[in-house]
Amino acid sequence: MPCSACGFGPLEQGFIEDGGESSQGYSRWIPGVLQRGFFGGARRMGLPRFEIVALRCTRCSHLDLYVGSQV
Repeated sequence: MPCSACGFGPLEQGFIEDGGESSQGYSRWIPGVLQRGFFGGARRMGLPRFEIVALRCTRCSHLDLYVGSQV
């Protein structure tokens, strides 16, 4: 798959670290519009979660993000 910015590559796979409080060490994508709960955090209960696939172009360093499998 070529880079979406420069059209070349190759693409190198990596991941995006979530360094927030009580994080599990990785970020997830959740479909739908962000709704905030009583204390201002995102409402996530019962919503599906998907891994984020991060690919960096080794030529131009552009980062492409894709939704991966459900976690």
